[in-house]
Amino acid sequence: MSEPIIAAEQVCKQVADATGTLTILHDISFALRLQESVAIVGASGSGKSTLLSILAGLDVPTSGQVRLAGTALFELDEDARAALRARKLGFVFQSFQLLGNLTALENVMLPLELLGRRDARERATEMLGRVGLSSRLGHYPKLLSGGEQQRVALARAFVVQPAVLLADEPTGSLDFATGARVMELMFEMNREAGTTLVLVTHDPDIAARCRRQLHIEGGRLVRDDSGPAKA
Repeated sequence: MSEPIIAAEQVCKQVADATGTLTILHDISFALRLQESVAIVGASGSGKSTLLSILAGLDVPTSGQVRLAGTALFELDEDARAALRARKLGFVFQSFQLLGNLTALENVMLPLELLGRRDARERATEMLGRVGLSSRLGHYPKLLSGGEQQRVALARAFVVQPAVLLADEPTGSLDFATGARVMELMFEMNREAGTTLVLVTHDPDIAARCRRQLHIEGGRLVRDDSGPAKA
């Protein structure tokens, strides 16, 4: 069996609050393989988004480890984690996180330029066409609808052909029809590019389209359901 593309090993996260120490995540362990589609589900405040940020190396666990393509993320310094993330991970935020002073094309070119790719403009143009935004290349985020901004964010995440795409409530800010289109694009790219898709969602219909569901309650992994996807 092949090595997991990403694995959480006894991940714990604690923070200090007015009452003492609050444990957000308790000994979370699981492994994901290439091409899996996985939904992380649970009530608000259960630790889902914190877990996703730790998987991306954007947040640091109090204890435990995450391995990305066999590399222990938290044995690396912040710069090395960022470099590995740039090569292996895409991240789609609910709030889009586009740079307002860059056009749609420039936002999608940015991760390629950071990797030193000479074909950044060509690849970014192609990817924006893939998500239906060929006519919006020169538009700044403030001139785009919410759905268009999320599609730019999706194009930016996928343009480096990441091994893993992490998405935090990617349709939470969108209307139903737009959200459905964004999710269809994500599942299409999961199938076509072989990217492992990991998403946090409150939507049971979206979760049911994934081949696997990780159920988080009170910061604990209480159930790991695997089965045929309904996509």
